[in-house]
Amino acid sequence: MPWITLLVAGLLEIVWATAMKQSHGFTRLVPTAIMLVGMFGSFWLLAVAMRQLPLGTAYMVWTGIGAVGSFVLGIALFGEAVTVTRLFAAGLIVAGILVMKLAS
Repeated sequence: MPWITLLVAGLLEIVWATAMKQSHGFTRLVPTAIMLVGMFGSFWLLAVAMRQLPLGTAYMVWTGIGAVGSFVLGIALFGEAVTVTRLFAAGLIVAGILVMKLAS
């Protein structure tokens, strides 16, 4: 169950990061509100997952889900560049998450 909680926390990190981009520097109310709710939920679920998971593992997986998910949404929603180097870097993050999961 802590891994599912951590996954949802990571997905909410993607939500709040995307909403932050959409808020245009906190000048748009709805994306800013979505960002704040997403942040609260993400941090809360991370804290719940950390009751049973090691700090380093939980934090690394949480940030990795957020980083790779935000990277993918940046490409899909905002037309950010897709290069071999960026894809390789994202792949390294995914590999790190998998190795950390296997190690715990």
